[in-house]
Amino acid sequence: MRFKDVFSIIGPSMVGPSSSHTAGAVRIGRAARRIFGALPEQADITFYGSFAETYRGHGTDLAVAGGLLDYRTDDERIRDALAIAASSGMVLTFKSGHNPAVHPNTAKLSLRGGGREDVIVASSIGGGNIELTEVNGFDVKFTMNYPTLLVFHKDRPGMLSDITGILGGINIGYMDVDRKGRSGDALTVVETDEPVPAELVDRIRRLSDVSRVCMADLTAEEVER
Repeated sequence: MRFKDVFSIIGPSMVGPSSSHTAGAVRIGRAARRIFGALPEQADITFYGSFAETYRGHGTDLAVAGGLLDYRTDDERIRDALAIAASSGMVLTFKSGHNPAVHPNTAKLSLRGGGREDVIVASSIGGGNIELTEVNGFDVKFTMNYPTLLVFHKDRPGMLSDITGILGGINIGYMDVDRKGRSGDALTVVETDEPVPAELVDRIRRLSDVSRVCMADLTAEEVER
């Protein structure tokens, strides 16, 4: 069993005013950036629920932009994130949406650049904690509290065994899988207690029917600017 640390109870060190509307939003942007793997050229963000109602006043737009720039929750540059994003070449758009089925503090991020697009839906669930619920149309659920491996692949017998076999001595804390039909496209999400070494990620990438592998770790050094 994994236990909550003190920061999940009292909240993270952050640029205010709200752990849910700012710190959580920074982590949403940062998680999306880590999955995308680089600074996106275009980022279209849709806010839902209370995010949609208060994002300007609470600085949620600044927070998400800061996360996409790979800033931590206490980085003072978050206050100027929109201007920094523009000077970095990232085009940002924000809009409000309506979906009563999602958590009140939810954002959908559509990131594009380098010929690829990732669409990520995540919620800020309190105390700066987040929950990702959708990646590129796959219904998954994970927190990014731990190093997270995302494997995009075709659904086939033995795939999960192949992935876990390569991970070997890496302790798996959580796994979630979604597929778009039998023998169709699938996404496997694996949370581990330690970052997966690059050589193991490369071995998984070379498996048959694997199209993309992403090691998303919010504790790691910054990714490509």
